[in-house]
Amino acid sequence: MSDGVRRLGVRDLFDAVLDPGSFASWDGPPLPVAEPGSAYAAELAAAAERAGTDESIITGEGRIAGRRVALIGGEFRFLAGSIGRTAAERIVLAFERATREGLPLFATPSSGGTRMQEGTPAFATMVKITAAVTIFKAAKLPYITYLRHPTTGGVFASWGSLGHVTVAEPGATIGFLGARVYEALYGQPFPEGVQSAENLYAHGLLDAVLPVAELTVTAGRFLDLVLAPKAPTNLSELAKSPLPDVAAWESITRSRRPDRPGVRELLKLGATEVLPLFGTGAGEWDRSLFLALARFGGMPCVVLGQDRRLESADRPLSPSGLRVARRGMKLAAELDLPLVSIIDTAGAALSKEAEEGGLAGEIARCLAELVAHEPPTLCVLLGQGTGGGAIALMPADRVVAAQHSWLSPLPPEGASAILHRNTTHAPELAAQQRVRALDLLADGIIDRIVAEHPDAADEPQEFCRRMAQVIAFELSSLSGMRTASRLAARHDRYRRIGLRG
Repeated sequence: MSDGVRRLGVRDLFDAVLDPGSFASWDGPPLPVAEPGSAYAAELAAAAERAGTDESIITGEGRIAGRRVALIGGEFRFLAGSIGRTAAERIVLAFERATREGLPLFATPSSGGTRMQEGTPAFATMVKITAAVTIFKAAKLPYITYLRHPTTGGVFASWGSLGHVTVAEPGATIGFLGARVYEALYGQPFPEGVQSAENLYAHGLLDAVLPVAELTVTAGRFLDLVLAPKAPTNLSELAKSPLPDVAAWESITRSRRPDRPGVRELLKLGATEVLPLFGTGAGEWDRSLFLALARFGGMPCVVLGQDRRLESADRPLSPSGLRVARRGMKLAAELDLPLVSIIDTAGAALSKEAEEGGLAGEIARCLAELVAHEPPTLCVLLGQGTGGGAIALMPADRVVAAQHSWLSPLPPEGASAILHRNTTHAPELAAQQRVRALDLLADGIIDRIVAEHPDAADEPQEFCRRMAQVIAFELSSLSGMRTASRLAARHDRYRRIGLRG
């Protein structure tokens, strides 16, 4: 975004996003940070006249789609939005008040970073701001950030990067270092385009790039998903006839049909609300791992699902994909939302890059985090369940499976190659290894099978709605349990694995 493009001031942005007439200020007078008559005092007075605000930060409350929210906004026209002691104190006070009053917080920074006129005392306020954000998030309150042009320095490196959902203004310059400082120190310009919102989105650092006109709808959807009360869900009468005894290899063949519904179809046809998120927030992404906030029936949740349509032999599930999943686990814990993991993968990457990228460690960390995850967890075995990439998302309070889904340490062809040095024994090994849903149910690895009539690919809409109904019911049941009892039952179920038969 060039300097010739008009920047939207913070009050104009609040007017564009908030319900009309709902803004109320929380700000008191600025702190006395400049000696009367000093050059800095004159700078502050000139900045206030130019910006129409008394500081670079204004705080308050308003309503977005009828919901009361706390607000923090940066005004770039006030000394380049720089954060001095007054601005920092206002940010902290806003987080503290939002925490006390149980309000979600919407922050929209626009800043060049720390105010050089106030030096190290201003710089060190990054610590107290981050502490206030941490306490706010520990209260399980939602935090959304909208990064405007520009958001750099200590603002981006503290409260600007800690939102549960982070979106940015199109064309905005967003980054840690100042290009002018880089050029002065190293004698060459900083590479062009690196600090654009679009580039950061491409690298998994932002969830979306949105114009202001779309911000109210997106923020409202986020608040509805995380704040709307959970409604009990009853499981209507599903067919109770015995499932046909289909051979394991037949189920495996059906699970690999290209037209079989995957995670995106399940959400499109079965969820009542979906807000996709993107990347790890730490510079990585893997499109084969889909992350979203969603609602099934009356139950909001975080969904992390393997998208086999975006998997391929040259782009299998990567360590980055499991780090995206771990972001979803953290999000669910911070917002105290149920977590739904969806397994449908031909297997994680087997490559030099995957080994050096820490694939084994990521599988282990996913397992460890899910076993100990405090909010309710539900795993859906939707299709293929191959190897470590599948088992990494499996620990849960309840596991439901599509009739023709399966779980195996390797694809049956791989097991045949190990045992027989060919792939022709894959069908018989699939049966011997008890990979199909009926065997998993008998062995206590899953809790419920959702029927396919006769194949999900032949009835995608009906199957997805049936599976969504089961998801809503299981989430409702789990959310009604006492946390200690649910966690104890989870531990017991996994303690018994391998002891049947």
